[in-house]
Amino acid sequence: MNMGSSNILSAIDIHRDFRIAEGTVQVLKGINLTMNRSEISAVTGASGVGKSTLLHLLGGLDRPTVGSVRIGDVNLGEQSEKSLARFRNDHVGFVFQFHYLLEDFSALENVMMPLLVAGNSRHQARERGELLMEQVGLTNRAGHRPRQLSGGEQQRVAVARALANDPDIVLADEPSGNLDTETGRRLHDLIFQLNDENGTTFLIATHNNELAGKCDRILEIKHGVLGEKV
Repeated sequence: MNMGSSNILSAIDIHRDFRIAEGTVQVLKGINLTMNRSEISAVTGASGVGKSTLLHLLGGLDRPTVGSVRIGDVNLGEQSEKSLARFRNDHVGFVFQFHYLLEDFSALENVMMPLLVAGNSRHQARERGELLMEQVGLTNRAGHRPRQLSGGEQQRVAVARALANDPDIVLADEPSGNLDTETGRRLHDLIFQLNDENGTTFLIATHNNELAGKCDRILEIKHGVLGEKV
């Protein structure tokens, strides 16, 4: 994959319709977006406006009704489901409002999982996992299961897991939505630290104005289209 360009993501004329009993609901109505490498931007908007839908489309978890999404030089719409799943694991990190950690595995093993899926040896996965656990400040919690961790710790593990394969972009959907204010701020500080130290590109869907205000750009979905706040 050619990643020479500073442009890491582009979405062109993205529409997403959903069929319901009463007919068709148009959620996204022609969204255009480009992001550069190492950029950290926020997507804002009222509840139900389509922020999560947009992130799912940009990360290849869903396909647009109309339009195209590229990460680097890869057109997600041209990939088979198998190829797309592999591409997501190797090139896109996801952090959700709910951590979705695997309860039967330790924090470290959760971080190792994407690396093992990508074909790394267990030794390689453990080395990378331990490095990431250190980077998110949880070395002493590596052997704990998710239920033994606080909400903030669980989300830090989720961030470490999202970074496992050194993704081209991390898509974070209300990452601090279930955390108290102070714990949320610490998570935000971690995200900006990782952006600064690793150059990781982040697109964050959030209702949190404080978080959005720290980002390079604030993008807002309104009436199905995306605009930039100035």
